[in-house]
Amino acid sequence: MLGALATPLALNAQGIPQASGQASGPTWPPATIKIVVPYPPAGSTDVIARLVQNGLQQRLGTSVIIENRAGASGSIGTAVVAKSPPDGSTWLIVFDNHAANPFVLPSLGYDTEKDLDPVLLIGTAPYVLSTGPQKLFKTLGDVIAAARARPATISYASVGSGSVGHLALVLLSKQAGVALVHVPYRGGGPAMNDTLAGHVDLLIASTALSIPQIQAGAIRAVAQTGSARAPALPEVATVSESGFPGFEARAWWGVFAPTGTPKPIVKRFAAELAACLREPQVTKQLTETQQVSLALSDGEALREFLREQMRVWGAVAREHSITAD
Repeated sequence: MLGALATPLALNAQGIPQASGQASGPTWPPATIKIVVPYPPAGSTDVIARLVQNGLQQRLGTSVIIENRAGASGSIGTAVVAKSPPDGSTWLIVFDNHAANPFVLPSLGYDTEKDLDPVLLIGTAPYVLSTGPQKLFKTLGDVIAAARARPATISYASVGSGSVGHLALVLLSKQAGVALVHVPYRGGGPAMNDTLAGHVDLLIASTALSIPQIQAGAIRAVAQTGSARAPALPEVATVSESGFPGFEARAWWGVFAPTGTPKPIVKRFAAELAACLREPQVTKQLTETQQVSLALSDGEALREFLREQMRVWGAVAREHSITAD
């Protein structure tokens, strides 16, 4: 099937594929395709984009460039794509805060659901709650007991106010009936450094950031937020297992296009991208190093997933009046 997709699509003015020999519409792919990553280089979203870059170029027979347009929790680059022509030349790959941004940022400049068409849900991963080796916490129960004994003294670091990790700990604190002190950082590196140094009690961060330090013995995991235990952390209980049934907070990655991008183009790009993500070396990097559970679900599945994430984290942000840095 994918081999058949490798030929250029000829589209008429309505974005419908032309029959062979029928008069001309614009062909796709264009000479250059741009994937916008609305975050700085070297983050997980940037890594994923660059892992599939060469494969997409080979499969589509065209140039694929990665453009980092960072700022404002990803909303600057997202706005660029939302306002781009819907011709299949510009695509967007986002992280989980895409679902929280409408509620924690005062003005986005775009409508998250109306201005972007979902293309592909790449996958999900749990967050990890960890602590430095000098701290005494071994389990989530230890953390909650300490927070009840010493209210508003146990601190946790996140990658920023309004991030999903932050919102997840706010939700967990409410369910546990405790008050934790949030210490926001501008990125995972500084947050990890202060956790290692013992300047904060806890860190809520992605598996990609946490697991190398856990495996090295530099930090200790106390809980993970997925519905099941990550393969790399089989001994670490989930929050749901630790007395909070149904609790789940997932990092996730998805691909979007400007609203109105012709469906045949969206379907083809999604198929080619999924094929690249299934390549053994790419899959190994994502599942083992990043601990991503690949979904590779289509646009409609991503649409429903996004709505549910917006429902959950929007409610937390509104109830606690949380805004981004």
